[in-house]
Amino acid sequence: MRVYLLVMLVAAVVTFIATPVALRLARLTNALTPVRARDVHTVPTPRLGGLAMLAGFAVALLLGSRVPFLDGVFESGQPWAILGGAALVCLLGVADDVWDLDWMTKLAGQVLAAGLIAWQGVQLITFPVFGLTIGSARLSLVATILVVVVAMNAVNFVDGLDGLAAGMMAIGGLAFFGYTYLLTRTDSPGDYSNLATVVIAAVVGTCLGFLPHNFHPARIFMGDSGSMFLGLTVAAAAITVTGQIDPATSTAGQVLPAFVPILLPVAVLLLPLLDMTLAVTRRLRAGESPFKADRMHLHHRLLAWGHSHRRAVLVMYLWTTVFSFSAAALVVLDGRTVLVGTGVAVVVALLVTVGKLPGLRRSRHAKESA
Repeated sequence: MRVYLLVMLVAAVVTFIATPVALRLARLTNALTPVRARDVHTVPTPRLGGLAMLAGFAVALLLGSRVPFLDGVFESGQPWAILGGAALVCLLGVADDVWDLDWMTKLAGQVLAAGLIAWQGVQLITFPVFGLTIGSARLSLVATILVVVVAMNAVNFVDGLDGLAAGMMAIGGLAFFGYTYLLTRTDSPGDYSNLATVVIAAVVGTCLGFLPHNFHPARIFMGDSGSMFLGLTVAAAAITVTGQIDPATSTAGQVLPAFVPILLPVAVLLLPLLDMTLAVTRRLRAGESPFKADRMHLHHRLLAWGHSHRRAVLVMYLWTTVFSFSAAALVVLDGRTVLVGTGVAVVVALLVTVGKLPGLRRSRHAKESA
């Protein structure tokens, strides 16, 4: 555990230190997010935060590769493939943040990065439910690319408020970190080293290091360079879990939370995927492009209900906590206990969301009287 926490700490410190450098670079290259009709921010804001996050992630992995405890993890090329794919999508995001690329170019770059990590062995081969196995190498490649590309775009869709995407990924990542660590201890009592745990620890660290600069009022945005970086790395961590679970020996408590992250692809992406699905459906029904931006995302609706900027972000944090930690809890608790706890948490989250708590009611009455 101490090694993983060290990886997380290094990623956080490096990201925190590198973010002001990324901010200056964004200003020099005019990589600023303008104030558009759909935006919440009121002044143009630098948006190359993904570069700092990539720096923190890279240094954390390099450190991890020098620790004897993780020798087995770094014997394969998979960690470096994930780093290479992360660097590729981060640079793609930088190009988009500076020059505003068209969606086809971005999609091609995303497919290329996903194909790179799949080519190096980070692939969906088995689903740890009912012993399902993907029947061909080509289908495995396609499934992997699809999952990674969807994850990248899901995080990009939800990145609409200060600190929202980074905080959600940090919370969900912590739940996923705990899950993979406990699963590794159960399946490999003599060796706790695990690629998914290393990767997600580094990702959580980058988010924690970036949040002080990004929380409302944000001094810098992560931009597409950061959202695509997060989507790829979290998806890659989720995919590597499937190769370490034997469906014949796993208990029901282990199988379910392992399967859910592959479909989402991780429990933390439930809200981003829901937001993306609703947005695409809404735009297609209106006869518009699914990539056309609007102000109907989940976080925009929270603002419309009367939540402040920070409170809307905290509400999304709360729902992320409910979903991700409920899934992670299945590795240590029985299904009935998790179901009851999740039900209570959902009720509390609903009360906070709809504004039935005294604090929000008072703020709404104050606004109405003003």
